[in-house]
Amino acid sequence: MAVLEAAVRPQVGRPDPVRAAEFAALPLRTAFPLAVVGGLLFALAFPSPGWWFLAYPATACMLLASMGQRARRAAWLGYVAGAAFWLPAISWAGRYLGPVPWLALALVEAAYFALGSVAIALAYRWVARVLPATAWRVWGLPAVVAGLWTGREWFSGSWPYEGFAWGRVGLSQSQGPFTHLAAYVGVLGVSFLVVYCVAVVVSLAIVVPHAPGAVLRTPVRVATAGLLVAVVLAMPAWPTRIDGSIRVEAVQGNGPAGYFDRAQPGEVLSAQVAATDVGAEGVDLVVWPEAAAEADPRRFPAVAGALDSVVDTIGAPLVAGAITQTSSGVLHNTSFVWTRDGWQSSYDKKRPVPFGEYVPDRWFFSKLAPSLIGLLQRDYTPGTKPNVLDVAGIRAGIAVCFDIVDDGLTADMARGGAQVILAQTNNADFSGTDENLQQLEIARLRAVETGRSLVNISTVGASQVIDPTGRTIDRIPAYTATSMITDVPLGTGTTPATVVSGSVTLLVSLGSVLVLLACAPWTRRSRRSARRTS
Repeated sequence: MAVLEAAVRPQVGRPDPVRAAEFAALPLRTAFPLAVVGGLLFALAFPSPGWWFLAYPATACMLLASMGQRARRAAWLGYVAGAAFWLPAISWAGRYLGPVPWLALALVEAAYFALGSVAIALAYRWVARVLPATAWRVWGLPAVVAGLWTGREWFSGSWPYEGFAWGRVGLSQSQGPFTHLAAYVGVLGVSFLVVYCVAVVVSLAIVVPHAPGAVLRTPVRVATAGLLVAVVLAMPAWPTRIDGSIRVEAVQGNGPAGYFDRAQPGEVLSAQVAATDVGAEGVDLVVWPEAAAEADPRRFPAVAGALDSVVDTIGAPLVAGAITQTSSGVLHNTSFVWTRDGWQSSYDKKRPVPFGEYVPDRWFFSKLAPSLIGLLQRDYTPGTKPNVLDVAGIRAGIAVCFDIVDDGLTADMARGGAQVILAQTNNADFSGTDENLQQLEIARLRAVETGRSLVNISTVGASQVIDPTGRTIDRIPAYTATSMITDVPLGTGTTPATVVSGSVTLLVSLGSVLVLLACAPWTRRSRRSARRTS
């Protein structure tokens, strides 16, 4: 504690109380291990093991490491924390292609941590100097810090190539006490609330005891921190409206669906047909995973015949996935509705995975890693169709694999009148890793965020049906060929998150950046010069 107290103790020889309010930085021998520990604890907050509560001390460690540091050191400390998080958290990225894609993605994403660390370090220096009052440093400054953190998560999830929205603080909380708040503020909003609460606790524990004129004793500070958390968690779950249910048979074929499984044509399709319980009664809708039908049934009669046998025997429409090609040769990863009358409607995946389903700027990256880029012979094109389809008398939101990470697509489903979300995915390329579990928890939060039940159906697992509160109501064991037949509640209405959370998050993030810039030294000097000349 003595070392941490040094982070906020006013520096000797500074009589100016405003400058005395500036946070002093921890020495590198303390800040560096804090950054490493923070990153490692943060990784443990995600599956597996998914110890969500470790996100709180992880965030505190990373804030303390950045607090008051100069920009260059803050960048390196942020990069160290980011690498300590990303390297174990996405180790699954090297499952088949080796360490190069894994290391490249982890180290690029760590750079965003570095950027966020610089912004937070400057906030603890600049904003605290301009607004040194204890109340501001305890309640206002943490909001700026949380806004900057959230802005960094939004930016890394948006750019480049539409970003990589994995590893957000909010995504670690799918099983925690903050889960229900996703319906109000969305995933990024949950990130903001968690970071804000942690930053306030840090301020109460470290800032207040050394602030000029502060008189709050330890019991009062502990009670204040506890009251803040209690107020946030006291927000009741959003009153999701349920209007009936639909009986869904979700089929996990456990076929050789991986890119390197070298399956024969029709092998994955046959596995899906074999795992489908065609004797099930009262089924309203059958759902297969991403690309489970393999090829376009409009072009391949054998595929159409297999689909016909399923819908004719069960007496219900089928939502399946296949790789389709337009007359001009454009490839899509497509989800489609098949009935006794054949192809009815479809949705083309809008978020194909960069360097997985297509290679952006192929000419450039082929020069850097020709052998790896050469493995990806096909480039899928993002779709443009709405991601809500009419099927079995209801409106179903469709998310094909990586689509589930996109905040905008999630809002589009809710605004498009989806009553249930069908999240079709193929995790076969990551068998035996944590990728499928991490994606499942993203899907869980999307169910809460939209107030809709969600059917997460994978080729190999993890396949679950999740209700609008985030509770699992049915599941299939991983790597098991079978189906689950579930009465899935249908949601109606909207949640605040699907209406305004995106705009609010953007405003909070931009507001924090503007506050930071307004408190920058050059801005203050400009204002003083303007006053002297006026």
